[in-house]
Amino acid sequence: MIVYLDASALVKRYVDELASDQVRELLSERPVVATALITRVEVAAAILKAVRTGRVSDQEADWALEAFRKDWHDIARISLTDVVAEEAVQLARKHHLRSYDAVHLASAVLLLSDGESSEPVTVATFDKELWQSAIAEGLTAWPKKLE
Repeated sequence: MIVYLDASALVKRYVDELASDQVRELLSERPVVATALITRVEVAAAILKAVRTGRVSDQEADWALEAFRKDWHDIARISLTDVVAEEAVQLARKHHLRSYDAVHLASAVLLLSDGESSEPVTVATFDKELWQSAIAEGLTAWPKKLE
């Protein structure tokens, strides 16, 4: 199984929030993990925002950032190429997505249509619009139910 994680899902691996245990359980199954290159910035920014809002300490953020940096090497990264960007534009228009959500969906769709693997692609996200759009594009969305 290939699990495509957007930042809303991946950050839960490093910062304790609602559904962090679910994300860690999903990743403990040792799937192939993929994400867009922009996720590196999004996750780091989310961790730093957690410090600014008092949800985590500076020390916890340092640990989270270091753990994320180490894990980054094991994550398949989809670069923002012209092909990904064009697909993102079309998906943003079709599903009324924000820019990075469109990039995430385009990355997952192209990962599925890559043809190099017969593995199914599951999109892990806690963003409702992205979750619904992934299903509309024929991908499996995780979690199974999104509140």
